[in-house]
Amino acid sequence: MKTKQKSIKNALVLGAGGFIGGHLVKRLKKEGYWVRGVDIKRHEYSKSPADEFIVGDLRDQKFCQKVFDRPYDEVYQLAADMGGAGYIFTGEHDADVMHNSAQINLNALHFGRLAKIKKIFFSSSACIYPEHNQLDPNNPNLEESSAYPAAPDSEYGWEKIFGERMYQAYAKNYGLEVHIARFHNIFGPEGSWNNGKEKSPAAICRKVAQAKDGGSMEMWGDGKQTRSYLYIDECLEGVRRLMSSTFSGPVNIGSEEMVSINKLAEMVMDIAGKSLTIKHVKGPLGVRGRSSDNRLIRKKLGWEPTSKLYDGLSKTYAWIEEQVRLKRKDK
Repeated sequence: MKTKQKSIKNALVLGAGGFIGGHLVKRLKKEGYWVRGVDIKRHEYSKSPADEFIVGDLRDQKFCQKVFDRPYDEVYQLAADMGGAGYIFTGEHDADVMHNSAQINLNALHFGRLAKIKKIFFSSSACIYPEHNQLDPNNPNLEESSAYPAAPDSEYGWEKIFGERMYQAYAKNYGLEVHIARFHNIFGPEGSWNNGKEKSPAAICRKVAQAKDGGSMEMWGDGKQTRSYLYIDECLEGVRRLMSSTFSGPVNIGSEEMVSINKLAEMVMDIAGKSLTIKHVKGPLGVRGRSSDNRLIRKKLGWEPTSKLYDGLSKTYAWIEEQVRLKRKDK
């Protein structure tokens, strides 16, 4: 008598060519999933282990309909038009950020519902929180309930609020199982580091790697603005735990280890073994203070990130230093 084989779960990762999406595909494959990755481009830094990888524009309804050709067990919606402060806070990309991301989410929910997908994850952002709650660099208020009345400091934040409400509406009206996380500055290897969309950990790692010991590096603002940063592996653990739970969110996935940008730079210098002078210059800054509030995730999932920023920075710096070295070699 033949034993019945256990069926393999299948997952769809939208935004699989990006930083978090690329790492998520690897994680799901290690867990034994069949994975289809989708993005407008392939991953820049590593070959995707996805069983299928489809390149196309998720703003296109016909393409999106083709992607949702089965009732996936799990869908992860990470695709968005986004970047670091140099992309989000200049105001030059506001219309594209809002239009592109909203169109992707509208299509994913519509065709996902028609395909009878079982559950979907939406990656929201700490950028949805009111600017007035983040004026004090030492005491930001980012408890999940503080998101309303809404008053984010960027159009990216406004689009994420709309996205959250839209996913919640589909859950209410169509019975779709939805899980929402608000990411707080996720960083790690194989992410943007020199294309204008990089975030502060990658930008600082690049500047330190490029500088000679005893030299200098530029930093936007006075460096007293604060942030917390979460290493990619911890982010993925939070996402997987949320998707395996009965809790829909929204919930913060971030670290409570808050540092100033000056301190962040000092940590990277220490890792690199370099002593540099910081030149503070004008540039887009975002809010003065931001750190994850993990009380809700502790309560609902019985878990929170525990990795130290220094450890994650060490891994990230090693990767970016190698990218800088390879780029120099190509010239």
